[in-house]
Amino acid sequence: MKFSEKWLRSLVDPAASRDELVARLSMTGLEVDSVAAAAGQFSGVVVGEIVAAEQHPDADKLRVCRVSNGPEEFQVVCGAPNARVGIKVPFAMVGAELPGDFKIKKAKLRGVESFGMLCAEAELQISEASDGLMELPQDASVGACLREYLNLDDAIIEVDLTPNRGDCLSLTGLAREVGANYGAAVTPVTITAIAPSHDEVRSVELLAPAACPRYVGRVIRGVDLTRPTPLWMVERLRRSDIRSIDAAVDITNYIMLELGQPMHAFDLQQVRGGIRVRMAEEGEKLTLLDGQEIALRSDTLVIADHERALAMAGIMGGEGSGVSESSCDLFLESAFFDPIAVAGKARSYGLHTDSSHRFERGVDWRLQRDAIERATELLLAIVGGEAGPVIEAVEPAQLPVAAKILLRPQRISQMLGMQLEASQIEAYLLGLGLTVEAVAEGWQVEVPSHRFDLTLEIDLIEELARLYGYNRLPVNYPQARLAPQAKAEARAELPVLRRLLVARGYQEAITYSFIDPKWFAAFHPEQKPLTLANPISADMSAMRASLWPGLVKALQHNLNRQQNRIRLFESGLRFVGQLPELQQESMLAGVLCGPRLPESWAHGRESVDFFDVKADVEALLAQAGAGATFEFVPAEHSSLHPGQCARIERHGEEIGYIGKLHPQLAKSLDIDVPVYVFELRLQAMAAGQLPAFAELSRFPEVRRDLALVVNQAVCAGAVLKTIREQAGEHLTDLRLFDVYHGKGIDPEGKSLAVGLTWQHPSRTLNDDEVSDITQKILASLAERYQATLRK
Repeated sequence: MKFSEKWLRSLVDPAASRDELVARLSMTGLEVDSVAAAAGQFSGVVVGEIVAAEQHPDADKLRVCRVSNGPEEFQVVCGAPNARVGIKVPFAMVGAELPGDFKIKKAKLRGVESFGMLCAEAELQISEASDGLMELPQDASVGACLREYLNLDDAIIEVDLTPNRGDCLSLTGLAREVGANYGAAVTPVTITAIAPSHDEVRSVELLAPAACPRYVGRVIRGVDLTRPTPLWMVERLRRSDIRSIDAAVDITNYIMLELGQPMHAFDLQQVRGGIRVRMAEEGEKLTLLDGQEIALRSDTLVIADHERALAMAGIMGGEGSGVSESSCDLFLESAFFDPIAVAGKARSYGLHTDSSHRFERGVDWRLQRDAIERATELLLAIVGGEAGPVIEAVEPAQLPVAAKILLRPQRISQMLGMQLEASQIEAYLLGLGLTVEAVAEGWQVEVPSHRFDLTLEIDLIEELARLYGYNRLPVNYPQARLAPQAKAEARAELPVLRRLLVARGYQEAITYSFIDPKWFAAFHPEQKPLTLANPISADMSAMRASLWPGLVKALQHNLNRQQNRIRLFESGLRFVGQLPELQQESMLAGVLCGPRLPESWAHGRESVDFFDVKADVEALLAQAGAGATFEFVPAEHSSLHPGQCARIERHGEEIGYIGKLHPQLAKSLDIDVPVYVFELRLQAMAAGQLPAFAELSRFPEVRRDLALVVNQAVCAGAVLKTIREQAGEHLTDLRLFDVYHGKGIDPEGKSLAVGLTWQHPSRTLNDDEVSDITQKILASLAERYQATLRK
């Protein structure tokens, strides 16, 4: 909100400079965005009157004017289209200095001498208007200093208010806030009850009392809207960034700024019958004041007469009932609309107005009659007319109830870390307009109607902290006796897993938990997504059932930017199922593609394959010391290549999946390189076994190498598992060091070369013992897999 500093100081004038005032407002939560001068720096500009004007002899767009500054007349050449006899305008005489260090000198334009310059608003940096001379009121004193006449030694302050401080969207509210901060006296706006001059009224029906529990109106007859708005009001509106239109509109805007009550004026001749405050009919048409026609929805509150909708309640009036210069009878409206009923309505129609901005944040529900009286007073003084009785329709049961809050001194001390004097507490609360009554427990505080945001004791304590000054509150550091926490050695914690992946060349990514429904269907065609009721956008409306879509999208983004070696991982939640059986599970996932090693002269440019990603996953699974308990089982997954997909199991429980992205899925995503992915359930994979000490053996190791021929369908992992089961407790190492199929091997078979190493902790193993174990292993393999030794 923008406002004039001088307007504010006419209501409350603390003993503080402008800079101090701005700093104090920001410290109390009313953040000041900018402070700008009401006009540029200039001097030597007076009120001038054009007493004569004729066409320039050598220029079609120039006029030669005689301009009076009171005692003298000067010849000035001017090119403004509105330069004409009789108007009063800013006159920069020779020697004047305008903004931008522009000094006015005697000049000659197309052969005609010019002694000065007639100014537009933009040239004086009063506003951006530059399409003609700035026209001053006819009662302006010729020769008067323009800065003094327009009271331009002023500042325009803009504050950025949080949504809970709708009470400060008016000069009255700001004055109340400044007065409470400085303990300064506030001069309230005088409200004079205007006695009716006639008895004309219009009926008012509240057909939606929950949305509009109070509606106040008044008939004003015989106004003359050709009369101009007074300069002081035009300037106050301008400095609040509101353009002057006509007296009726200007006065309603002025009341909105002064008191915080948005108002509207209808042309009484266009109101058919009485006023009905009702919900719109579905599809009902209304042409707004800005000229656009909208189709109303049934959830929109409207002000209507007995035949049609006249205005969108709390947002904008209709063109058909709008006020113009020809209007002579008005119907003034001042209402209270429930913030919930109007919240978001303007935005849903693509609108945003000063009225909707205030009503959505809450308007004082006791202010409507005062606003009508104040507007009536200004209207009669400016455009004349006769006022009728005040019409008020109210539904008391639907009005808000003033909150009563018990404030305890011990709670204040607990929250602020300091003691405040009782007199100081009462002074702060009274300064905010609260009613305070001392009771045994502390104070019983009644919240005024303009403070919608105060409902709890902690809200009052926050007000005390604001007014006392956040920067003055003591700094108390918390103290506690902290015992070290035992580290879970049998678990691989997420930070450890992250560091391992980073060490293996991965980078951590963070993606959204909500994804495009099309991506969800591409990765999980057999599942139904959990969709958001109010998504950020249509392409972010499905909750992810896997971390793969986000990671693959990040990989796709990098591939499109010429990054060919990519390794990404992410930890986060996946969401499986529908409410109320929705399951949220912590996952660790990764994606990789491109060359196996960074580009270098020392090695080739082989691309990663299934076994590269399998090695990374095995390293993760080994972190908890139980890597041998995991199995890689051939499987199928809708997102993965049928021949390069494995399910990771532990004691029969599914831990995750690993594999190559399905070719059809990759093609649909415009990815033309092999992509490998993995995803693991963190809770299940992180559990391990407690490390145990084992003394190093001083005795030699014994190794045997076996070349086993098995069917192509037999998994090497199953063979290794069987070997471990039969090899005894002294097996210290088992390695698959070669896989061969080709010449010399059955076309349906393959050769697995494994190395077994034994070591006894207290003696040397002899050949007979090792041979017995080896034969036992071969017998078991032959029985289970028809394995034979390669010849």
